[in-house]
Amino acid sequence: MRFKGKVVLVTGTSRNTGVGIAALFIREGAKVCVCSSSPESTAKGAAELRAMGLTDFTETPADISDTAQVRAMFKTIREKFGRIDILVNNACNQGIGPAFEEMDPEYFLTVIKTNLLGTFQVSQEAVKMMLKQEGRGVIVNLGSNVSMRAIRNRTAYVSSKGGIDALTRSMALDLAPKGIRVNMVAPGYIFTDRWTKLSGETMKRRRLNAPLGAEATADDIAQAVAFMASDASRNICGERLVVDGGCSAQHMPVDVDL
Repeated sequence: MRFKGKVVLVTGTSRNTGVGIAALFIREGAKVCVCSSSPESTAKGAAELRAMGLTDFTETPADISDTAQVRAMFKTIREKFGRIDILVNNACNQGIGPAFEEMDPEYFLTVIKTNLLGTFQVSQEAVKMMLKQEGRGVIVNLGSNVSMRAIRNRTAYVSSKGGIDALTRSMALDLAPKGIRVNMVAPGYIFTDRWTKLSGETMKRRRLNAPLGAEATADDIAQAVAFMASDASRNICGERLVVDGGCSAQHMPVDVDL
């Protein structure tokens, strides 16, 4: 098991990809802390993990946009484990909303506070712990392919993911000499509970955007995160691993490539 005995914090574990990432680390021997924005949403993800037969995890709820809650979460981690080896910054506000000209600045700020500020301050607290321990640690941020190829009516979300691109590089540059590696996984389409509300025709059309013809599963993303967190990537630092079925490689999908 690649992560036996490692202490891992995965944010955004109420459902979907976060649960998949947490499940992989638990199966590979890690002591996993699962975090969502409230005790109720964290418990929802925990119930999914238990339904898979997985029990070696600790619930550490926190709204990552709230500095006090983030610090309280790390106080719990310090008291229980005394260290943190891997941080996975998965929590995300999807920012599905209005067109640019109709977007309220407060809405824009809400998305930025979760996705960018949240990633920053969770990482900062983790780094404070890592710097005091042998072996230091690894941070994997979850970005998105939209940071390079924007999608419509998602200005706040796209902006936040572009910020995470830059934040990842900056963190890597500052922290690599201190023994902490920072990288990013940038997904494209991921099959989540949102897909269950789409028509068959819409799903079929979406899949044309990926040359492989399929969206990622939660486990696809989890496997990429695990690689970046493992010793197999020990000489990779400040990089962006895109997991999008080839979406970013093509200029136009096949039905409009005329």
